[in-house]
Order: sequence, then structure tokens, then C-alpha cells
Amino acid sequence: MRNLTMMTDLYQLTMMYGYYKTNTHKRQAVFDLFFRKPNNNSSYAIAAGLEQVIDYIENLHFDKEDIDYLNSLNLFNDEFLDMLRELHFTGDIYAVPEGTVVFPNEPMVRVKAPLMEAQLIETALLNIINHQTLIATKASRVVMAAQGGSVLEFGLRRAQGPDAGIFGARAAIIGGCSATSNVLTGQMFGIPVKGTHSHSWVMSFPDELTAFRAYADAFPDSCLLLVDTYNTLKSGLPNAITVFKELREKGYEPMGIRLDSGDLAYLSKKARIMLDEAGFPNAKIVASNDLDEELIWDLKAQGAKIDIFGVGTSLITSRDCPALGGVYKMSAEEINGVMVPKIKISENPDKITNPGYKKVVRIYNGGHKAVADLIMLDEEEIDTSKPLTIFDPVDTWKRMTIRHYSIKELLVPIFVKGKRVYKTPALMDIQAYAKSELDTLWDEYKRLKNPHVYKVDLSQKLYDLKQKLLKEYSQS
Repeated sequence: MRNLTMMTDLYQLTMMYGYYKTNTHKRQAVFDLFFRKPNNNSSYAIAAGLEQVIDYIENLHFDKEDIDYLNSLNLFNDEFLDMLRELHFTGDIYAVPEGTVVFPNEPMVRVKAPLMEAQLIETALLNIINHQTLIATKASRVVMAAQGGSVLEFGLRRAQGPDAGIFGARAAIIGGCSATSNVLTGQMFGIPVKGTHSHSWVMSFPDELTAFRAYADAFPDSCLLLVDTYNTLKSGLPNAITVFKELREKGYEPMGIRLDSGDLAYLSKKARIMLDEAGFPNAKIVASNDLDEELIWDLKAQGAKIDIFGVGTSLITSRDCPALGGVYKMSAEEINGVMVPKIKISENPDKITNPGYKKVVRIYNGGHKAVADLIMLDEEEIDTSKPLTIFDPVDTWKRMTIRHYSIKELLVPIFVKGKRVYKTPALMDIQAYAKSELDTLWDEYKRLKNPHVYKVDLSQKLYDLKQKLLKEYSQS
């Protein structure tokens, strides 16, 4: 585990100092982490990054060199720095498990802690959750476009730095990728790694056939050849087939070929015919070359004979939407021993927050499909034996009554009074959970373009509280 305590914005520390100077630093506060809009053209997001948040919180402390550096800024007095020397997290954190399908404006993480602690962790939580949720969501869309074909994460060399490459690959696995090219991510998280050879391998030999034979000799059990270095149909595929026949004579079966340029739909169809006619119907066709979900969807629509898609830049950078835009907002604060709801007001209605200490409930119909999410005050309960009427929090005339339903609370305890109470699943188990979560959504919510908007409503009690606070502040 790394100590990322100093990975914060300076204003978190100056606010902490201000709380200390006004003797409010021990006051309990509640913050919600949520996002306002999902990835481009998506109605949902896939929560990811919780494991790294847990590591961060468990290792939260200021080392001597951290205190020395903060002292050198000449911003803080000695008493405050002494307090930081002893600081560790003592509060409660509830969060949605990784792989959970989440929607705009509903808390993904809820923090209740002394104000100084809750303030400090804002930047790191947003950094970790925003990035991995972004990439997991992008990966789920790419995998959906592949329509049953495998997707490999190939983006390390294009990621924005080592951490983005490592944890982006982790998030891509959560989103549904079957393997990564990133060896360190494979080692760290116990996930499959895949890769073959590049064009330079072929170019380093006197000719293509010699290069293919050398590779097949090195990896007879997993021979997959890149066939587009010179001419895919005239040399690459014929030479690959020659080597495949030689492998078979030695008792091995080839894995297949990779296409990395040209008209992938046309070339894959021709390659499939040539491989089948040569007696290799089980040889896989892998395609790469700046793929994303829209191009993959088009390739499938054109009848491309591609079994496996290697996706790099567009996935690891989420090129069409490079930031999730999650936020961390105070929703309640303890004043004179009473937890008082807080609201942020803006002329932009999308930026008005939901006040209070809240939870999120997912409502399922009798067929176990998700119908809507309901953001509620934590003390509220739902009697599932009775019909439930929900309404749009903006266009309140839009109402729906649900009968014969079940519910699930999305936020689960991670830390209670500073102690970890949550066991992190294995990464491939998180991937399976994410798939099961997506299966609870109707296809209309998962369309790559113009998806139906999923219902995220407020309970009547929370709605009334929000309106009450809006009215009070508008009159003050």
C-alpha cells in the first residue's frame, strides 16, 4: 500500500486549518460522492475504484517528511501540525460495491466523519473513483458492442501515466474485458494477460515466413500471428497457414491471426474463408487498430468475422469523454449535537444538491429487472407489501405506482468508526457481479446511442426537505 495522504489539494489543508482555528474540526459532517452526468451517450456508469479507496483510507497518515514539507509552506502553526502527526480516519464510509450499475445524482460513497477528516479525503476519493468508474463504464460499452466477442485491453502505452495504465486496466476488467496486455496489472490483481508480437518481430527477420516459424517454434501452444506487416492476403495469411500446417504436423493447433490495419471487415471475411478452406475453422481472428464501441458495432453490422477485439487508446483514455465529473458535496453537519441537513444552491438546477443523511434503494419488478432508484433519507423504510408510488423530482406530475416488487439498498458499510468492515472480492468476481448488474437493466437503458433515461427519484420526505431548504434560503 502507498501512502497517498499528501495527494490532496492545498485548499483541503487550508480548510482543515480553518476548522481547527474555529474549533469546528471535530464536528461530524456528511459528504456524498456522486456524478451529475455519465459517459457520453450512456445512461449509466459502472462503479469502480473502491479497493483503492480502502487502501488509501487504511494507510491515511502524515509521515515526518510530510509534516516537514507542510511546515515549510509557512501556512500552519505548530499545534495544527502536531495534530496532523496523529491523524487517521475515524469515521464511517458506506459505498456501492464495485461493479454496481449507478446513475446520476445518487451517492456512490457516503462519508460521515469529523469535519477535518471528511474534508481531507475528498480529493483522493474523487481522483480514484472518477477515473476507474469512467474506464469501467467505457469498457462495458465496448464489450456490449462486441456482442459476445472477447475484448482485450491494449492501452498501456497510450494511458496518461503509469497509474492510469495500471488501474485503468483494472477498471476495464471490471467493465467486462477478458484480459489485458498490462503485465503489472495482471501480476497485481491476478487477472489474465494476453499478447503476441508486433510488426518489428516480423521485420527483424529476413522474411515473413521465417519470422512466423520462429514465433511458432517459441510458442507452439499459443501461436497467434500478426499478418499485416507487408500484405495481409497475399503474404501474411498464406505464410501463416503454411506455419499452421507445420505446427499441426508436430501435434499443435494454432490460436489464430491478428489484423491491425486495413479494412477490418473485408479482411476478416477473406481471412475466415482462407483459414476455413485450409482446414483451420477454429483459428481465431483478432482485430486491433484504434477500435472503439461505435466502430466495433459497425464491424459487427457489416458481418465482420472477428472473434476478439483488442482495444487500446479509446478505452484506456475514454477518448470521447475523458472525465467523469464526479463531485463530493456536504449534505449534513452536526450542530449542537443535532445532524442538520445542508444543501448547495445554484442558478443551474443540475447543481442543486440533495440534502440530508441519505441512502439509495433500487426497485426491481417481479422479473428482477431494475425499475427505478429511490434516494431516501436514511431513517426511511419501504413496506414492500404495499404499492409504492414514485415521481420525477423535476416534473413531479410524472408518477408511477409499482406493485409486486423487491428492493435492495445500494450503499453498504465499508468503514465503521474507522475500522474496515468490508472484504474486497477478487477482481474477476467483481467483473461477474458487474455483468449480473447490467443484466438487470432493460436493453433500452443500454443502447450505445440515445438510451432511455433510467428513473432516479426522491422519496416524498426527501423531496419535501429539499423544497423546504430551497424556500428558506430563497427568503434569507
